Amino acid sequence: MASDLSRPRHPLPEGASITPPGQRPDEEPSLAVRNNGGVPPSADPAPSGRREALLVLGFGGPEGPDDVLPFLENVTRGRGIPRERLLAVAEHYHHFGGVSPINDQNKALVDALRAGLHLPVYWGNRNWAPYVEDVWRQMAEDGVEHAYVLATSAYASFSGCRQYHEDVARARVALESDPSAPPGPTAEKLPHYYDTPGFVRANAEALTAALETLPAELRDGARLVATAHSIPEAMAAVAGPHGGAYQAELLGAAQLVVDEAAPGCEFDLVWQSRSGPPAVPWLEPDVNDHLRALAAAGERAVVVFPIGFVSDHLEVVWDLDNEAKETAAGLGLAFARAATAGTHPAFVAALRELLDERRAGGIPRLGTDCPAACCYVTRPARPA
Repeated sequence: MASDLSRPRHPLPEGASITPPGQRPDEEPSLAVRNNGGVPPSADPAPSGRREALLVLGFGGPEGPDDVLPFLENVTRGRGIPRERLLAVAEHYHHFGGVSPINDQNKALVDALRAGLHLPVYWGNRNWAPYVEDVWRQMAEDGVEHAYVLATSAYASFSGCRQYHEDVARARVALESDPSAPPGPTAEKLPHYYDTPGFVRANAEALTAALETLPAELRDGARLVATAHSIPEAMAAVAGPHGGAYQAELLGAAQLVVDEAAPGCEFDLVWQSRSGPPAVPWLEPDVNDHLRALAAAGERAVVVFPIGFVSDHLEVVWDLDNEAKETAAGLGLAFARAATAGTHPAFVAALRELLDERRAGGIPRLGTDCPAACCYVTRPARPA
């Protein structure tokens, strides 16, 4: 189905929540949001004969120079970001011809998943074509009765997990509001996969390869630095059923990777790609500030592994391969950056296994059945 790329999609600002019909924005989110339409994870096998599909659900990114500013307006709609800030960020995309690398990476992941699955695989996005609403309609027209949703984020948090639930909820509401549309599928979001053996193995092999690019005399003493996208402290505090899951899951994943690639070595977890106003506290330290601290402490080499990302999209290739690399060079630090999991065969196999586990009625993994307030960022109530 064709999409009007210029139409405002009204993506949810960070810290906000979609409001289903009949629910005030300050009320507790509904089951339709929490479980993608009221279908909680089940320990029973999928019904035989049900037409199922996998939806790979991503963030989205521009496909050319003319897309860049409308895309950024989609991402930041409702957040009051000054236009000059959007223009500055737009230059990062224009550095790569106005094309986000995330699109080709998601297409490659979809192709890799299709090669080993016996059910249709669709791809949709939150902020750019193919929009999740359009893909949801296409699935309905194709007769899909149940969709498993694979988010391109491995961790808990509002923007990394809950908002993907809400993307699906928004798509369901859009379809159900059209009386001429066919019935849409039910859905369940697949759980977090940060600790799956395939994800760990892919990142561990990448870390090993990055270490080997350093001069031989610097490898043993190189400082290992894991990075992830910074988020507001308030968002991090409510991530997961008991709060703090974003940092905890990242630390757990990074430890597993280091244990496999460089047993006994210490590592640091730092943050990158902050985009919020200075007055709002976000997770720190920033990777560039941390590199300065390492150099001041006498470190001579650093290997950065972006454990918080599943592919080499813009925040990786710009914030690390350009800005952090330049910071390290100015400090005299030898610098190497590990690849992300991407389409590493072990990672792709782990995602297929996650899907097979759910279809067979396996016991839900952590992160499958989120409680009502999980990753819910409260906002002031609107006047009645």
